[in-house]
Amino acid sequence: MRTVVLLLMMGIVDQSISQHYSQFQWLSHLRGRRQHAGLQANDVDCPLECDCLSTFPTAMYCHSRNLQHVPYVPSHIKYVYLQRNQITGIQDGVFDNATNLVWVVLCHNQLNSDKIGKNVFSKLKHLDRLLLDHNELIRLPPNLPKSITDLRFGHNKISKIPSNSFEGMANLTTLQLQANVIEDVGVVFKGLKSLTMLDMRKNRLRKIPDNLPKRLQQLYLDSNEIESVQAGFLTMNPELQFVRLADNKLTDKGLPSNVFNISTLVELDLSFNKLEKIPVVSRNLENLYLQANKIKEFSLSSFCRTIDMTSFSRLRMLRLDANEISARGIPAEAAYCLRHVAFIHV
Repeated sequence: MRTVVLLLMMGIVDQSISQHYSQFQWLSHLRGRRQHAGLQANDVDCPLECDCLSTFPTAMYCHSRNLQHVPYVPSHIKYVYLQRNQITGIQDGVFDNATNLVWVVLCHNQLNSDKIGKNVFSKLKHLDRLLLDHNELIRLPPNLPKSITDLRFGHNKISKIPSNSFEGMANLTTLQLQANVIEDVGVVFKGLKSLTMLDMRKNRLRKIPDNLPKRLQQLYLDSNEIESVQAGFLTMNPELQFVRLADNKLTDKGLPSNVFNISTLVELDLSFNKLEKIPVVSRNLENLYLQANKIKEFSLSSFCRTIDMTSFSRLRMLRLDANEISARGIPAEAAYCLRHVAFIHV
């Protein structure tokens, strides 16, 4: 019976080749391909629609095979690659035989939230990385393992995130939610004490999320609808080094005085907004992007409060192009204040 099932499953694999083979010739072709590529031809556990390299015995490669379902996963497998297929759903129990899975890669499929079982991932107590980006998801799968450190849901159709979605995920360090349709996240990130990178570009956020994790270092909020930055934003997030707020609706009124004057910040991107002034930034800032705003004046005091041999900015990159100022508007004292800047784009 199992042989019959495998024969039926093989019809969805590499159709351009299978057209030239009968079912039994196709079996022979697959086994010959494995032997030629140094694969485990004699491993009866490895599904014929996948590859199992003898050099990486715990990995199963099933990517780009036109698969419409998740194949049988042997118990010894820890890394399963299923990206770039046509998988629309995952039934409960499909991973129950392989509870030691560490990586599950399902990006670039056609996953539908209504076709994913409620406990698909719940038994994977060792899962470290789950990649579900570039699918058709409208919500996050429930009961995600608390062991995950890298979670990717970018380029889906997610609009809401329930408050308990990441509950207990104390190990999560990277969370990607870019290119969805999220308007608000409430305090869903509050308990993520290990999170260092949050990517929410290309959503519909109207404000910066509240209760961001204290250890967050990288925050990407480009291409949203954010109009202001709350006072004390960087004080409440003392380890932030990279903040990107490009292509939003920021105005001078929406930026409290000295909100970006924090010594830990290394890179700040405020390009493609509606700013008319250069905001005050820390002397430790290294990269500042302000292109495509409405800035009319080059204010040196935004970078240096005093100008002498010991007080200068560490800025290396400054972009001011596509504004309403020119090189003539840059004062001569900028050579002392911005002595590390190789070139100012105006």
